[in-house]
Amino acid sequence: MNDYLAGLTTEAVNPDTFMIDECTTEQMVELMNRQDALVPAAIAEEIPRIAKAVDVLHHRLSNGGRMFYIGAGTSGRLGVLDASECPPTFGTDPSLVQGYIAGGDHALRNAVEGCEDDDEEGRALIESIGVTSKDVVIGISASGSANYVIAALTKAKEYGAATIGVCNNKGSKFEPIVDVCISPVVGPEVISGSTRLKAGTAQKLVLNMLTTCTMVKLGKTYNNLMVDLKASNIKLLDRSVRIIMNTTDVDASTAAATLEQASMNCKLAIMMIKTGLDAKQAEQVLNANEGRLKQAVLSLA
Repeated sequence: MNDYLAGLTTEAVNPDTFMIDECTTEQMVELMNRQDALVPAAIAEEIPRIAKAVDVLHHRLSNGGRMFYIGAGTSGRLGVLDASECPPTFGTDPSLVQGYIAGGDHALRNAVEGCEDDDEEGRALIESIGVTSKDVVIGISASGSANYVIAALTKAKEYGAATIGVCNNKGSKFEPIVDVCISPVVGPEVISGSTRLKAGTAQKLVLNMLTTCTMVKLGKTYNNLMVDLKASNIKLLDRSVRIIMNTTDVDASTAAATLEQASMNCKLAIMMIKTGLDAKQAEQVLNANEGRLKQAVLSLA
């Protein structure tokens, strides 16, 4: 028996759900709901470390760096999910935030046993994706012990990358090797060891904070509106028009027409309306202000 694994909170038996197989359906659902309610408090304990990680990400990404999520199983899937949502939400280049899972893309849909233990593949991944000293590598593992992730983080540090660990146990193997370790302890799972449950929920909340707060600091929003989105489908077109109307007080037809003049770039359309500049002029001012819409508008006041 592995003493490290046996001592993990995420591997312990939950006394509050011990008789779940004797519960009614409603009682089971209530049990799970009560356990899930413990997650936000665990996240709150980690706010100082989450904030530190955001500041690291902001600094690196502001200076030409990228962020990479690396995980296995549920943790890897959550990283890939969060990374894949950044381009449509914040208009980022797909290379800015990337997600990788042990076992490759096949593992997104299928359990690939043993791949999380492959440290050679973890090191090879860092080499293949070209991690540099400008970048940030975020390892995700509920136990904080997946060899694939540990090897990737260790290799990334050799290249000078900043490293962040996200796990669900204190005193994990992540702690000695990362610059920032975020470890919300959510307690034993409803079904012992099933870390797709509370641990996975906690990881999702942390990743939400890392990318969202970093993107806000990078100027990807105006107030709390996602003005950097690209109107690439019907839903996003409608959202873009509503955002333009909300921030400029123009009617729907004016918003839609300006959006078209701005090549479906919501932020640029707002800049044009607020300043009276044409698309080319507005883009120049935005670029001069590193894409920060509020700052760009104020620079002309």
